[in-house]
Amino acid sequence: MKLRDELKEAISNRRLAMTLEEAEKLAGYVGRMPTPLELHLFDTMWSEHCSYKSSRSVLKLLPTHASSVVVGPGEDAGIVKFTDHDGFSWDLVVAHESHNHPSQVLPVEGAATGIGGIVRDVYCMGARVTGSLDLLRFGDPLGNSGEKSRAICRGVVEGIWKYGNALGVPNLGGDTRFHEGFDDNCLVNVVSLGFVRHDRIVHSFVPAEAHEEQYVLILVGKPTDDTGFGGATFASADLEDESGQGAVQVADPFLKRVLSEANLKVLDFLFDRGISFGFKDLGAGGIACVTSELAAHGNLGIEVNLDLVPVSIPDLPSEIIACAETQERYGLAVPQSISAEVLEIYNEQYEMPGLFPGAGATVIGTFTKEPFYRVRSRGKVVANTPIEYITEGIIYERDWEPSQLAVIEPDSRPCDPPEDLSKMLLSIDGVSRSPVWSYYDSEVQGNTHFRPGEADACVTVPIPGCRAGLAVSGDGNPWIGELDPFLAGAHAVGEAVRNVVATGAVPIAATDCLNYGNPEKADVFWQFRRGVEGIAAACEELGLEGDEGEPLPIVSGNVSFYNQSSNGGAIPPSPIVAVFGRINDFTRSTDISLKAPGNLIILVGNRRDELGGSLFYRTCIGHKGGRVPAFRGKLEREMARFVLECCEAGISRSVHDISEGGLITAAAEMAIASRHDARRGIVFDGSALDPVFLYSETPGYLIEMSQESWNALENKPEFLSVAGRVTDEFSIASSRWRMDLWVILEEYTNRLDRIIWREEVTE
Repeated sequence: MKLRDELKEAISNRRLAMTLEEAEKLAGYVGRMPTPLELHLFDTMWSEHCSYKSSRSVLKLLPTHASSVVVGPGEDAGIVKFTDHDGFSWDLVVAHESHNHPSQVLPVEGAATGIGGIVRDVYCMGARVTGSLDLLRFGDPLGNSGEKSRAICRGVVEGIWKYGNALGVPNLGGDTRFHEGFDDNCLVNVVSLGFVRHDRIVHSFVPAEAHEEQYVLILVGKPTDDTGFGGATFASADLEDESGQGAVQVADPFLKRVLSEANLKVLDFLFDRGISFGFKDLGAGGIACVTSELAAHGNLGIEVNLDLVPVSIPDLPSEIIACAETQERYGLAVPQSISAEVLEIYNEQYEMPGLFPGAGATVIGTFTKEPFYRVRSRGKVVANTPIEYITEGIIYERDWEPSQLAVIEPDSRPCDPPEDLSKMLLSIDGVSRSPVWSYYDSEVQGNTHFRPGEADACVTVPIPGCRAGLAVSGDGNPWIGELDPFLAGAHAVGEAVRNVVATGAVPIAATDCLNYGNPEKADVFWQFRRGVEGIAAACEELGLEGDEGEPLPIVSGNVSFYNQSSNGGAIPPSPIVAVFGRINDFTRSTDISLKAPGNLIILVGNRRDELGGSLFYRTCIGHKGGRVPAFRGKLEREMARFVLECCEAGISRSVHDISEGGLITAAAEMAIASRHDARRGIVFDGSALDPVFLYSETPGYLIEMSQESWNALENKPEFLSVAGRVTDEFSIASSRWRMDLWVILEEYTNRLDRIIWREEVTE
């Protein structure tokens, strides 16, 4: 049989994602028919999920450098400077990933292992993990696939709370949206964050000292099984309804907690002894990935003996032992001379073998000066290739073709504020997300200052004894994505920035997860490219820290392609961005709840006739088109600086950004957030019957401040105006209409629970 035919048969029989041309390239590298392990190794490492072969050239457009950046994209997590305290410099560590395909197939396990993987990425940089966020997209729970969408939502939330709560990491909120475009492909994007002393940052490659001294690779954690085998390639192909269940990993948060404590003990031991080392979690590609990447990024080779790997299933083939994605595992590169002491900490002090059958720490490989990747199993060499071939990846220059949609406005825009507000607040897009976040523990570790729903961003105080607070928020709007992919990217950044700024925090870094369909389709790749361009443009404009002109840096992220099934179209273009901000004194942070009757409500940002994709259009008049709000970077920056100045001066009593549902919905949300025993409302100045004034989602803010503070403001910017006043009536009103919020409060709070968890879908 000719080599080409052998390769074609192997691709089919082993269900590989690589193309025949890629397999021929691999065969040319090794000079023969690749072994089964080599086929699966390169199938993983050259997959879209691992190699970014379609997106790498476009991602270069993103700003990743700023004076605050310590570690940018490329390692397990990004790191930026945060604050100085008690004689030490402290850095923020952040990571952002997707677990979309696994969560669609097995929602509980997929979401749980998504949290597990992203938490490991932060741990591996030496950080103490202090929070996570989940950014979720589900199908329409009331649509044609409603039953399936509701089940997936329930499963994903269950997976997140079961893993995160057991792990002891607070959930700091996120973003949950429902759209028929996600009926066949949900999105589960997850963010993890933590803090590390600057002098104790860990890197995910074998150190330079390994060129002079013998280093070994220690595998730590659960015994290897067959779960997750093919997971990276599973995430790099169109999703079949029943495919991929074997490619979904199984999480164990309780073992993870003990592992985390043991890891910290080992890291302290290594730092205290002044020993250089490398540390990396086992994610996509399992042992094969971690061993090859640790070695290659340190300009070394490695020899791995799979017979030394603890396994929980007898007689596993070498390719499964090497490439399975069993959860709760780490790889540690240390000098051979101290490896026994490291093993003693894991296996004896923390008694890992007694916590889970077969768990523990074991030396499985040796780093070599010769830059080759060699793997032995049962006395045979089952992989032998120059290591650079594994990690160099493949780059494709994809074709792209614009598919601009015509801007079509509705024929009429009737305005009935009480009726419209009720419809928007009680729609599946507008109701409270408290039924989701109520499942999560947001207060474990005792550092959370603002919980989900209390402010535009969660605020946590993560460094013991330090008053510096971290604000974090994540956003993305699929309705804008459908209408304008560029603006979807730009507004994802802008909305997350506004949420952080509204608390009084200065944005210092961002992460992104770019979720699209098949990049081999020219229109989809154009959507992706435009989304990246939008994120880049917004980040360039919205740098508010550091030297003048510095961007807001993207320090970590992920690209998720092939979010479409063989039975349906691609998801709406969905760039999702998380932004992290610092407030020097957390006690000065600002929430959204109204405080005192008589205070003014100041509108920051003039309303404009751009309601395309708005909640008002979709919910009240059944129109999905229209003119999307433009991104005005300079104005956004000026508005943000003004809000930050008000917060710093202590004159902002509450702040809320204007986004979905426009000014009227933002006002209602501020009223609903007011104290249960002292409900407040807002009355607008004038008649307020203008749909542009009430419903436009042009970016802006509402600020509550006293009349005295308003009078004292000098040189008021032209984008400021008085919109109304705080009242002691729980209502939103003007001189010509009034909406009593008591009427819809209970349904607003509980409707999502009734639809998703109780399945009361007849309302």
